[in-house]
Amino acid sequence: MDMTQKENRRWVLVSRPHGKPACDNFRLETTSVAPPGEGQVLLRTVYLSLDPYMRGRMNDEPSYAPAVALGDTMVGGTVCRVVSSRHPQFREGEWVLAYTGWQTYALSDGEGLVKLGDSPAHPSWRLGVLGMPGFTAYMGLLDIGQPKQGETLVVAAATGPVGATVGQIGKIKGCRVVGVAGGEAKCRYAVEQLGFDACIDRHATDFSQQLADACPKGIDIYYENVGGKVFDAVLPLLNTSARIPVCGLVSGYNATQPPEGPDRLPLLMATLLKKRIRMQGFIIALDYGRHVDTFLREMTAWVQAGSIHYREDITDGLENAPEAFFNMLEGKNFGKVIIRVSDDS
Repeated sequence: MDMTQKENRRWVLVSRPHGKPACDNFRLETTSVAPPGEGQVLLRTVYLSLDPYMRGRMNDEPSYAPAVALGDTMVGGTVCRVVSSRHPQFREGEWVLAYTGWQTYALSDGEGLVKLGDSPAHPSWRLGVLGMPGFTAYMGLLDIGQPKQGETLVVAAATGPVGATVGQIGKIKGCRVVGVAGGEAKCRYAVEQLGFDACIDRHATDFSQQLADACPKGIDIYYENVGGKVFDAVLPLLNTSARIPVCGLVSGYNATQPPEGPDRLPLLMATLLKKRIRMQGFIIALDYGRHVDTFLREMTAWVQAGSIHYREDITDGLENAPEAFFNMLEGKNFGKVIIRVSDDS
């Protein structure tokens, strides 16, 4: 390969957002591509995953993972092809799951790369239903939610990659599943395609009443990834011994101050105490990484059997990553957000 003809494009973080992120928080740079050194591989990004956690990584504050440094490439999971290799365990042309971020090329010493073979079926699915979002849904629901036959499960962001998978696993386990989504089309998809028993439009003026009507026996499990007014509507409907896995709070990621209105913490604490509710946050890789092989076996079998359906929202071109990211944070996506950075040849 003539390396002089290759240029790397990458999005770097140049400033930290106050509230909603904007285009001027990023800069698209072009740099030369260096050939791999001894023990390295050169990777070309085919698919880039965009996920809500990235908003938190833009802030310089304590968290479970370090913030993206100003001037560094934005982080993100990727599916790549090996362009050239001087590493004994990787061959030119094979596919790998990586974490190389918002860029077209990257050098790697092989650490953290997961081999996907020469011609995997649906390689981008390893960023979604067979990747981190699917794993998050699987472990959060099964380990913390502990669904039982006949229980009522409510799922926020019901057509996103986590929520859609949570709801479908809930149906496999015999639950009544009620989704919450933004808009009539998404709610219809949740019921007609994903098999939910009901789905409530969070934009409805009588949203709280509709949710209560859809859960006549109360709520046994609430899978939380949104927060805000959805949680406010869920709280009074929770049953004794309800479980709440918490994997995200996307409604508050751009907040610059506490929400307006009365302090609701005493009500939350009293409800947790009186109803003996389990509410637990988790970080999938840190808490459950050892279970990934079990997840892959079972989820792959469900997908192949048609028990789990999956939808992607694919945008072509690395240059469009920021806009797709902004839209995702506002709930404008329909399915797992993927950037197709290059072709798969």
